[in-house]
Amino acid sequence: MKFRKARITDVEPIHALITYYADRGLMLARPRTMLYEGLREFTIAEDRGRVVGAGSLHIIWEDLAEIRALAVDPAYARQGIGSGLVKMFIEEARELALPRVFALTYQQEFFEKCGFRVVPKESLPQKVWKECVNCPKFPNCEEVAMIIDIDVFGP
Repeated sequence: MKFRKARITDVEPIHALITYYADRGLMLARPRTMLYEGLREFTIAEDRGRVVGAGSLHIIWEDLAEIRALAVDPAYARQGIGSGLVKMFIEEARELALPRVFALTYQQEFFEKCGFRVVPKESLPQKVWKECVNCPKFPNCEEVAMIIDIDVFGP
């Protein structure tokens, strides 16, 4: 298993992973345009040349980033790929001196295992919600807001 920054050729496999879960109501869909525009934020997990996991770290503000579009191929589920991606994003945030990372998720238990805690959605800055107005579930969002504090001076 290899983790690396995404390339243009990874957009279609990333889109397929996200669409798989979005079609089942387990995550929000992402249009290809968003993937192309935000490609530099994405990291993928690759197994023998095949994209088997992906996600992105999106900087919101000087002290906050969001993990977005985290998805793992169902055939590779429960093998540490998702948590490996999260660890990479936390390390990336640490390197950028970002003290907090959050996720809006339907997978509360997974993020709790990664060290995140539930917070009231209202505690997040309004900037976080700029894309929510385009969501088909807005304003009746069922996602859980979760956050982790990062020791930017740590290891």
